[in-house]
Amino acid sequence: MFTSIRRIAAALTALALGLGGGAVMADTFAYVGNADSNNISVFRLDPATGEMTPVQTAAFIGVEKPGSSTPLALTPDHRVLIAGVRSQPYVAVSFAIDPKTGMLKHIGNGPLADSMAYVSTDRSGKFLFSASYGGNKIAVNPIGDDGVVGAPAQVIPTGLNAHAILPDAANRFVYATNLGSDQVLSFVFDAKTGALTANDPPSIKVPEKSGPRHFVFHPNGKFVYLVHELNGDVAVFNYDAKGGVWQEVQRTSALPAGFTGKPWAADLHLSPDGRFLYASERTTNTIAAFKVDAASGKLTTIGSVDTEKQPRGFNIDPSGKYLAAVGELSDGMTVYGIDQGTGALTRLKSYPVGKKPNWVEIVELK
Repeated sequence: MFTSIRRIAAALTALALGLGGGAVMADTFAYVGNADSNNISVFRLDPATGEMTPVQTAAFIGVEKPGSSTPLALTPDHRVLIAGVRSQPYVAVSFAIDPKTGMLKHIGNGPLADSMAYVSTDRSGKFLFSASYGGNKIAVNPIGDDGVVGAPAQVIPTGLNAHAILPDAANRFVYATNLGSDQVLSFVFDAKTGALTANDPPSIKVPEKSGPRHFVFHPNGKFVYLVHELNGDVAVFNYDAKGGVWQEVQRTSALPAGFTGKPWAADLHLSPDGRFLYASERTTNTIAAFKVDAASGKLTTIGSVDTEKQPRGFNIDPSGKYLAAVGELSDGMTVYGIDQGTGALTRLKSYPVGKKPNWVEIVELK
């Protein structure tokens, strides 16, 4: 089914190119995972103004109880969106993405190994990685040609509170944060079988009680950025793509100036061109902005802006012009314009979404 969807979409695109005599205009869509609503809010993003137009609310089929959050993952070809459900029975819900309208069509559910706080795919889209905060484990599931997730092929016990899991750009190594054990586990990944084996060294240690949470790779493949939930730190690492080794070169903070409370950092994302980094902080309901030095990867603080209440998730559109953040306690999404010279954020407009939103994916469909 999934293969047929891709073939039809390709044929329609080719036909449009032939009739129009030029490139087909691409549309950009935002997908918001709403935990308490058990659904996904779908918006079309106007690339000229940043305006979000709601186009669909896609319900989870076969899911009754709400989970604590709703992590999302896009396949690399942008044809399938996978949502992790954190209520029993734990499942991954797969939706086919209409390449023209951005709308979602449920195509099936597959079993997850536990309540997974984070899901992502490998660079081929053949495997789903997931991390369980409460279960202290990570898992690998195959993704079928139809986009539906198969049974876990590998489940690996970790340190305390596995929180995020991602492959590197070359699809050779996979990393998983352990928030409660203050480490990032490092694995060698077999892209043919999906198997993970411990790398040498098997982990990257970070300061005690810092709580490593989410991380991102720089587009140039030379740097990794890691946000720490418990102290609000953002760390910069040089990345050795040959051996998969991280080496810390800088540590700064996502906390606003003058902050005196208990940090509770959440998410971070780079602009697509790698020039700016952003991180969300839930105690202060802010998003911090940083400028990235192209040569060293090091960060310079730009400043913070107020955002939705309890901003657990946000993302940046593929053009790098807009940032959309959601608040778990506001049930809303705010869109910001990104100054292309300075990286500073300017609030544009807010929108209602589902209940307890926590995840945003933004994709350009061609």
